[in-house]
Amino acid sequence: MSKLTKNQKMAAAKFDATKEYKLAEACDIVKDITFTKFDASVELSVNLGVDPRKANQMVRGVVTLPHGTGKQTRVLVLCTPDKENEAKEAGADYVGLDEFIEKIKGGWTDVDVIICTPSVMAKVGAIGRILGPRGLMPNPKTGTVTMEVGTAVKEVKAGKIDFKVDKTGIVHAAIGKVSFTGAQICENAQELISAILKLKPQTLKGTYMKGVSICSTMSPGIHVDVKSVVNSAE
Repeated sequence: MSKLTKNQKMAAAKFDATKEYKLAEACDIVKDITFTKFDASVELSVNLGVDPRKANQMVRGVVTLPHGTGKQTRVLVLCTPDKENEAKEAGADYVGLDEFIEKIKGGWTDVDVIICTPSVMAKVGAIGRILGPRGLMPNPKTGTVTMEVGTAVKEVKAGKIDFKVDKTGIVHAAIGKVSFTGAQICENAQELISAILKLKPQTLKGTYMKGVSICSTMSPGIHVDVKSVVNSAE
């Protein structure tokens, strides 16, 4: 068994790993047990009682975090020339079409979000095998296939994220940075939890939200009292 590091011992002394905390308490604790020299990301994990293999139990959506993610989101807009100025004025980092499709075919994927107009989806579909596994494929359901490219860019830059349950039934999402206040982390977490609760499949039997935990990039996870977050979101 490996020995605990100094920071791990300090973290372990600040909270009880077997206890479930109120969300606000957990958000304060995650700040207190993070000792990284960089501004670590804070991630919320929500364990759902769904079977993602069933199409009618797939949980996927978008949410705008009230305090953003704290991350500089790089946005590529793939569009026709008539939409380029709109995208650039909204703050898109990269704007174009054919030249970027060729770059992506060559292995370039140095962006966080790709937005496109419906008219270019045929060309974007040709690179779907590259974008899909990286979570970059534009999708109308997440608002990344739209004629309103300017609005879409502004929303992403303001903290709009998309989330999706993975094959194990868990939603993982970055909800801020350790430099945020505990209250800001808590409000972002509540917003995401509320969005997930609204997407409860009608066909689901049994418990929907089975577990919630919060952690930073290199901290242990803190268990959150599920009943408290569900009641506060209702």
